[in-house]
Amino acid sequence: MAIIGNSKYEERINHHIAKYETKRSAVMPLLYIAQEEYGWVNQDGINEVAQLLNLDPTQVKSIAGFYTMYSEKPKGVYWLQVCTDLPCALQGADDFHAWLKEELGVEEGGTSADGMFTVEHVMCLAACDKAPMLQCNFRYVEDLDQNKMRELLAKWRAEAAASMNGRSAE
Repeated sequence: MAIIGNSKYEERINHHIAKYETKRSAVMPLLYIAQEEYGWVNQDGINEVAQLLNLDPTQVKSIAGFYTMYSEKPKGVYWLQVCTDLPCALQGADDFHAWLKEELGVEEGGTSADGMFTVEHVMCLAACDKAPMLQCNFRYVEDLDQNKMRELLAKWRAEAAASMNGRSAE
């Protein structure tokens, strides 16, 4: 696995580098690409982004470490970030978050035994009126309850199984 020389990413990498006056400004979108490829921002991804942008890897690592949207440790196939800020908590987000961790058998920040789901709480995803809600791999899922969440977990497991079998998930 790599982002450099990978035709899957070449067009996106070139697009991001070209849209900025200085190459170094593309560091954040390229970190997203590295995270997509590796499942987290690991040292290989940091080194590749640094190489592409003519930066020191330490500079790239400092950016990856500062922003919460980059994970510096492996995650499950689906990264579930439940908003537990006060407005969401008032609409049941704390209870929903606790239930979800129990349902998946994980502690805070933990990954399910099957490697499918990592659950974390986050503060403010700016969808207070749709709580309980979460962000799954940076896509919002709103107005959740236990039944809807069980259906989503089953759907995501089926999608992951289909993609592992070489079929495209829809």
